Amino acid sequence: MMKKPKLGQNFLVDESAIQRIASALGDVSGRTVVEIGPGHGAITDLLATRVKRLHCVEFDPALARELTFRFRNEAHVTIHHADILQTDLAGLGTSLDVIGNLPYYITSDILLHLFGFARVGVVARAVLMMQREVAERIAASPGVSDYGPLSAFTQLHGSVTNLLTLPPGAFDPPPDVWSTVLRLDFAPRFAELGVEAEGFNRFLRASFMQKRKTLANNLRNAGYGAADVAAAWPVGVDERVRSEAVSLEGMAALYRGLVGER
Repeated sequence: MMKKPKLGQNFLVDESAIQRIASALGDVSGRTVVEIGPGHGAITDLLATRVKRLHCVEFDPALARELTFRFRNEAHVTIHHADILQTDLAGLGTSLDVIGNLPYYITSDILLHLFGFARVGVVARAVLMMQREVAERIAASPGVSDYGPLSAFTQLHGSVTNLLTLPPGAFDPPPDVWSTVLRLDFAPRFAELGVEAEGFNRFLRASFMQKRKTLANNLRNAGYGAADVAAAWPVGVDERVRSEAVSLEGMAALYRGLVGER
């Protein structure tokens, strides 16, 4: 079957990696799992023998038809010909496990989509493959150059574990980059940090709007008054600091000061 690189289709063919990724969710015998972009079903074949319920979301119509035929006799496996970004995961269950090889060009969009469902308890954990450089940004700590908005949003929603990194030769066709598999255990921190989810998410977006500007300048550009920012500024945080050097705790303290929450 012809590959479609424009869809981000690089199919995993390394058998050892397939086994490790399928096993990374642990015991799923009583769980509902959602697989994003199953492709030709290398991981799907293993999951189908282990899970209570399996939903596969495949954007490519030809692959969706192939998988529908292959699993036609497996009542617990459902193939959805759909765009994951348009899929209401709440309709598939609660406390879901998610697994998938994410198309590199929409990795961030998919992660943000999952975070929304994690906040309401629909998604519990995810094992996701992505471009190595993106994975490094996600796992970065405040104060290092890789830390940015995707790092903050991910770590706001749960913990990150680096599972394995794969060379281009593990795929057909080989991509131009290395790939990393992360496990995300979702445990949103909004209540712990004393912030309201939607408002704090908007605040973080504004804080990271322009990477080369200081946090204070980004907030002023987002419409916060200079005097308000100064009054809410956390003790011990340099006023010239950039957003990537501030912890989530520091960001939350500043946000609470600005919106009057203590």
